[in-house]
Amino acid sequence: MTQQNTRAGIALMIAAVAVFSLQDGLSRHLATHYNTLMVVAIRYWFFAAFVIMLALRQKAPLAQTVRTRHLLLHLARAALLVVEVCAMVQSYALIGLVNTHAVFSSCPLIIVALSGPILGERVGWQRWLAILAGFGGILFILQPGSGVFSLASLLPLASALMYALYSVLTRMSASTEPSFRSLFWSGMIGAVLVTPIGLWNWEPMTGADWGWMALYGTMAMSANWLLIKCYEVAEASAVQPYAYLQLVFASALGIVAFGEVLQWQVVTGAAIVVAAGIVALWQDRHQPA
Repeated sequence: MTQQNTRAGIALMIAAVAVFSLQDGLSRHLATHYNTLMVVAIRYWFFAAFVIMLALRQKAPLAQTVRTRHLLLHLARAALLVVEVCAMVQSYALIGLVNTHAVFSSCPLIIVALSGPILGERVGWQRWLAILAGFGGILFILQPGSGVFSLASLLPLASALMYALYSVLTRMSASTEPSFRSLFWSGMIGAVLVTPIGLWNWEPMTGADWGWMALYGTMAMSANWLLIKCYEVAEASAVQPYAYLQLVFASALGIVAFGEVLQWQVVTGAAIVVAAGIVALWQDRHQPA
């Protein structure tokens, strides 16, 4: 991997998280005015169209490209991701972008914690200390019993746990077959699962919001494409720290576009969580193979 490729990967990661943040802002707007399940269903229609387009562009025949030996595993992954996305979108509408992303930033630490018991990976004491510090930061944000947040603040924490489990299961499937199949089946099965529920909860939209919805879906596809390109040109460990910029971008959007308030305990707790996540990532890069 050349330095130029790493720099390109960093630029692509920053672009991806910037687009993801704009997508989150549209999620917040749409979920405030319409049923969350309907919004997520439309998002999955774009997701399914995206993975079908990618599948058709593969060199191998379509049947060979998407053939999998782990359909039940992909079903579990897709179901987790659907529920996780619904929880996140609902959280945006209830407690805002700032608070949601501050708590969700614990996700990489949860992935590290789960990789030991599920994947059998070695998690040294330094990384366990980082995990404990990160969860201390989460408790600092939530301040249980203080009345700072309602029970809705647990939504992003549940979402982080589900996405972490989804990520670990994805690593399991990617260890025995091409990673594209994981992406494909996440989109296709997810769309099948959420479409009937979304249609059941359908609400009429205004013309302007149809435009926002189309932009929402386009941004979802664009962000995922940027992320795929990022991992094609750079190692994940080299670019992953820059994914935390989504916390900065989404928080700035929440403050500027939605008038959200940045509370000192949220800033402090999020800083602890991000620092712990970067330390855990650094330990992962430097531990013996």
